[in-house]
Parts: sequence; structure tokens; C-alpha cells
Amino acid sequence: VQLQASGGGLVHPGGFLRLSCAASRTIFSMYHMGWYRQPPGKQRELVAKVTAGGSENYADSVKGRFSISRDNAKNMVYLEMNSLKAQETAVYYCNAQHYIITTQSYWGQGTLVTVSS
Repeated sequence: VQLQASGGGLVHPGGFLRLSCAASRTIFSMYHMGWYRQPPGKQRELVAKVTAGGSENYADSVKGRFSISRDNAKNMVYLEMNSLKAQETAVYYCNAQHYIITTQSYWGQGTLVTVSS
């Protein structure tokens, strides 16, 4: 599975960004899809996840502001981020994990989100 994340950039605090992740050559619907982020000098952390069955879960820090969605027909997963904060500056990564064979886990190359005035 190859994942291509896009949509990062520079945004002011309180602003909005929409990240996209395209998956290639796979039965996309059989994968849980997640967005993770890694701030400078910190560990990678889960931001949001949408399961193969469509259930969503979010890190507490983004609940109510971020929304994850998937389009199985297009092999795409999205992350809409509202009310962005400076501390959310990070490289955002897309992840695909097979819903049964959980060791089958793939990462995209990451897209940089910079929240700054």
C-alpha cells in the first residue's frame, strides 16, 4: 500500500486546513485509516482514526475541532482541522492498518502543517 498525504501548509492560529491522503492499489475498505502527527522534537501521536467499519475516534485535544472521513470509492481519507493552534504545528502522517492482519501497517510520507501568525 502506498499512501500520499497532501494539503499541509502555513495557516494562522484559528484557521482551517484540510488534509488528504490517497491510497494506491489496495482493497481500501479493509483498512483502518488514521492521521498521526509529530511535532518538532516530540513523539508521533494519534490524531484521529476511522475504522474499516466507519467508526471514528479522536485524540481528546482535537475533539470537536477536527473531523476525519473516508471515501472508499476513491481510496481517500481526509482530515478537516478547524480552530488550529500553534502547538499543533507538526508533520501529519497518514496510516493504513489492515483490519485483521494488524501487522500490515503502512505510512505516508507526511505533510507539514505550520500554525503561526
